[in-house]
Amino acid sequence: MARWLPRSTDLTRFCQKLNRVKTLEDDMMETSFNRCLSTIDLTLLGIGGMVGSGLYVLTGTVAKEMAGPAVIVSFIIAGFASLLAALCYAEFGARVPKTGSAYMFTYVSVGEIWAFLIGWNVLLEYMIGGAAVARAWSGYLDSIFNHKIKNFTETHVGTWHVPFLACYPDFLAAAILLIATAFISFGAKVSSWLNHVFSAISMGVILFILIMGFVLAQPKNWSAQEGGFAPYGLSGIMAGTATCFYAFVGFDVIAASSEEARNPQRAVPRAIAFSLGLATGAYILVSVVLTLMVPWHTLDPDSALADAFYRRGYAWAGFLVAAGSICAMNTVLLSNLFSLPRIVYAMAEDGLFFRVFSQVHPRTQVPVVGIVVFGLLMALLALVFDLEALVQFLSIGTLLAYTFVAASIIVLRFQQQKGDVPVPAAGSQPSPEPHEGPSAGELKEYESFSDKLQLVDRDKSKEHREPGQLKAAFEPYLEFLSDFYPGEVVTVAVVTLMVSAICLCSILVFGSTHLHLPTWSYSLLLVLFSLGFLLSLLLIWAHEQQHGTQTFQIPLVPLSPALSILLNIYLMLKLSYMTWLRFTVWLLLGLLVYFGYGIWHSKENLREPRAQRLSARYVVFPSGSLEERVQPVQPSAQPASLTETDTADGKR
Repeated sequence: MARWLPRSTDLTRFCQKLNRVKTLEDDMMETSFNRCLSTIDLTLLGIGGMVGSGLYVLTGTVAKEMAGPAVIVSFIIAGFASLLAALCYAEFGARVPKTGSAYMFTYVSVGEIWAFLIGWNVLLEYMIGGAAVARAWSGYLDSIFNHKIKNFTETHVGTWHVPFLACYPDFLAAAILLIATAFISFGAKVSSWLNHVFSAISMGVILFILIMGFVLAQPKNWSAQEGGFAPYGLSGIMAGTATCFYAFVGFDVIAASSEEARNPQRAVPRAIAFSLGLATGAYILVSVVLTLMVPWHTLDPDSALADAFYRRGYAWAGFLVAAGSICAMNTVLLSNLFSLPRIVYAMAEDGLFFRVFSQVHPRTQVPVVGIVVFGLLMALLALVFDLEALVQFLSIGTLLAYTFVAASIIVLRFQQQKGDVPVPAAGSQPSPEPHEGPSAGELKEYESFSDKLQLVDRDKSKEHREPGQLKAAFEPYLEFLSDFYPGEVVTVAVVTLMVSAICLCSILVFGSTHLHLPTWSYSLLLVLFSLGFLLSLLLIWAHEQQHGTQTFQIPLVPLSPALSILLNIYLMLKLSYMTWLRFTVWLLLGLLVYFGYGIWHSKENLREPRAQRLSARYVVFPSGSLEERVQPVQPSAQPASLTETDTADGKR
């Protein structure tokens, strides 16, 4: 029975395969893509990705069904959490200017299987994002024509009533996705030009909404007579925040486009900061205007802004808003179809996904196969699936990607940079350094023991420590940690921090509702897991991190990424159990793809040296000395080689 069990060495080698990291090229600016995008291009791509369906669809949906006028608070919290994640993306995009976004960032710092799962979820995120926006685009256009398109489809094609599926097939949504796919195939410059046009129209419509909205605002719509400012309480605000994350997915397109930026070290951080700031301000102001124009409980979730103007007697304004929102949603479609094939390309180029998707068209310099295939899949999703089911599924993939990118920032910041010489472990003798100060023959006396202690402390303070090593100030108290390799303790602490965050958020979300914990155990568990989170954070902070890099660095590491991890996990646990069930099924499908294809075709797997079987031979010389010789076993030529060796030894 025992002989069928795997050996410990095999298990160790298997775990090493799962957690191997990507080897980066020396020249990361070299690419098969066309580096043609400026800071303005990237900023407008980010704005186009964020200001669209979230502004025209989710604002009304969250206000009516989850948070009421407190949707403003939901967008503020979602914007803050997205800012923490965006700063992590900005640092990675500047340091690793390669396409792939969260997938690439996880691969270079955490490990292969985690990177694949993140990339697998990002694929679903973009497919759902494009499909959901296409259905919203179709609904807005249909509302302009008094739902004639919907009525025609239901009459001549029919309807169905299946959970998570739309009541009727949306041919218009599928058609707009196919048209956008054709435009994206022409190259990055054409896509950027189209995005500029639609973004300019979208921003003009937003300015019109804000001006007209504040003119028509009625403060009584926030009064207690209409249900108050936060009718669903804190729980509703947080549930709305998790859904509002869909609005801020767009800044990811900037990181995914870093391989096509002319100067990614400067353009990526600036574009992320500008686009996220402008988008957050737009969401907050439009939410204020919308809930002040009409009572929140009377909003139409499908076309809230246009319907609000219609009901206030400004039919022409409602028509203008509906037409402008369609242009805004075009920018979101373009950003989704722009990013998705590039992430697929990155996975295929690394060998973790099917190699056919790594082909780049020689003329347009874009991954045409990925654009066409995933454009068709998006069209299929938009044809049959319901918008709300798609949006709920989208949030969990986004939050998971944010969590892993934040953890990757901590791990990477406390790793030695490429080219650093490893520091000897504790106890080994350092190489001699040139003597400074008095000459070797000149001695200096120290009269007291305190003088000697001051000398030792001064020598330790001058000692150069590499990233990942324990700080000199903490060595007297945590001396046992000095025996570990640089960065090893930090990695374990990051895992402990994430486990503590999951347990802490689980108690906060489910402790008093699903688990029905008594007050004393609820408080005790909160204290214990909070201490675990803080101690892990302090342990990470006690180590040296990288300083003085040429690119942008997120401030307050490890505190900023740790807060991002905590908030993202909390928002994930606020999502419905059906979202988690569908997410689990998608993960299992991803694991089948990875273990069936990715792990065997990975470039890192091909780089690994093949193990050779070795045989040991002992040769006794006339003098009586014993010499051991180790040589590779070569079955076909072994007898001849052994004879030749023995003959040579005999002559010797």
